[in-house]
Amino acid sequence: MKSSPHPSSGPERPAPALPALPGRRGFLGGLLATAALAAAGPALATPARAAARPAPAPAPRATRPLLLGTYTSEAGGGTGIGTAAYDTATGAITPGPVITGVDNPSYLALHPSGSTVYAVAEQEAGAVTAVRLAPDGAYEVLGSRPTGGSGTTHLSVHPSGRWLLSANYGSGSVAVHPIAEDGALGERTDLVTHSSPPPGPGQGGPHAHQIVTAPDGGHVLAVDLGTDTVYTYALDESAGTLTEVSRAALAPGSGPRHLAFHPGGRSAYLACELDNTLVVCAYDPATGALTPGPGQSTGAGSGTSYPAQPVVTGDGAYVYLANRGPNSLTRYAVEDDGAALRLLDTVPVGGDWPRQLALSPDSSLLFAANQRSSTVTVFRVGPDGSLTAVGDPFPAPVAVCVLPLP
Repeated sequence: MKSSPHPSSGPERPAPALPALPGRRGFLGGLLATAALAAAGPALATPARAAARPAPAPAPRATRPLLLGTYTSEAGGGTGIGTAAYDTATGAITPGPVITGVDNPSYLALHPSGSTVYAVAEQEAGAVTAVRLAPDGAYEVLGSRPTGGSGTTHLSVHPSGRWLLSANYGSGSVAVHPIAEDGALGERTDLVTHSSPPPGPGQGGPHAHQIVTAPDGGHVLAVDLGTDTVYTYALDESAGTLTEVSRAALAPGSGPRHLAFHPGGRSAYLACELDNTLVVCAYDPATGALTPGPGQSTGAGSGTSYPAQPVVTGDGAYVYLANRGPNSLTRYAVEDDGAALRLLDTVPVGGDWPRQLALSPDSSLLFAANQRSSTVTVFRVGPDGSLTAVGDPFPAPVAVCVLPLP
C-alpha cells in the first residue's frame, strides 16, 4: 500500500562536487541528441499480434548513469538521491556517491535536456526539488518549492521542458511549477484539488498518485486512487494553469494508481492497486478523453496483490506490471495496435515489494526498485519480451524509485 507522508528531515544545504560516475563523462551531452531524436521520430506501429522481435545488433559495451529514490526520514532509508552506473551489456550496477541535500526523494524525473533531475519531497509539507547534473559528475541542488499539498508522490516534466507537474497523494491535488532556462523551479502557477466525485469505498479523501502528459503533448492526466478517477486537463503553456476537460470513472474501490501510454498514443494501461487489475484504456488525442475497459487479471494468482506500475517497451510490443505481495512481474503481449493485452506469464522479481519499474532507454533491460528488501533487481529483456534475471540484487536503502539515464 501507499507509504504515509514523512516529516521533513532538514533544510537544503549546498552540495559539493562529486567524483565522476563510471562512464558518466560525455553522457549528458549525448542526452540532448537522444531527446531531440525521440521528439522528432514518429510513433512505432505495433503488429496486430505481438511476435518475437528481431534480435538487436550487439551494442558497444558501455556504462550509463542510474539514479535511485528513497526515503531519508525512514529507518534504514537513504541520505539523498543515490547514484550508480549500470553496464548496458550485462546490467551490472556499480554504486556511486549520494546527492545530499534532498529530502525524501521517493520519485525522480529527468528534464528533456538531461541536465536537471527533479525529485519529490514525500512528506507532510510536500515539495519538489531541482538538482543540476554535470557531465563530470558534479551536481548542484538548485532549490525546492512547496507544492501546496501533502505527501507529494509523483512528478513529471512536460515535453516542452518548461513546466513541472506534481501529484500530492495526501491532499489529493496536482500542482504546476515553471522551469527556468537553468533548470531551477519558479513559484507554483496552479494547484487543483480533486473535490469530486466523492471518495471511493474505504477512502477518506482524494489521493492523487500520478500526473503525466499524454503523447499528444496537449493533455495532462492525473490518476487519483481515492476517487477512482483519472482526470484529463489542458495545460495553458503560457500561464501554467490546468483546465479540466474530461474524467474517466473506474470501478468503485478499484484504486487506480499509475498508467503508461502505448507509443501509438491511442491506448493506455492502468494499474488498479486495490482490486488487483490492469485496465486497458482507449485514449482520444483530440479531446483528451480516456475510456477504460474492463479490469484484466494481473496473473498474480491467489492471495493479496497490490499492482504498482506498468511500463511499455519502446516499440510498444510488451507491457510489464509490478505486483507487490506476490513480488512478481507480469508480462503481456500488446495486440491490435495497442488496444488489447494478452497475459503471457509472470516471473519472480527477486526482491520484496516492487514499488517501481523502469526500462533502459533501449528497452533491453528492466529495473525493479524493491522497497522492503532495499534492493534493485535487473532483468534482460529478450526479443520475445521474456525477462531473465541478471546478476545479484543491488543493495539500495529503501529503494522506491530507479531512473536509468540515457
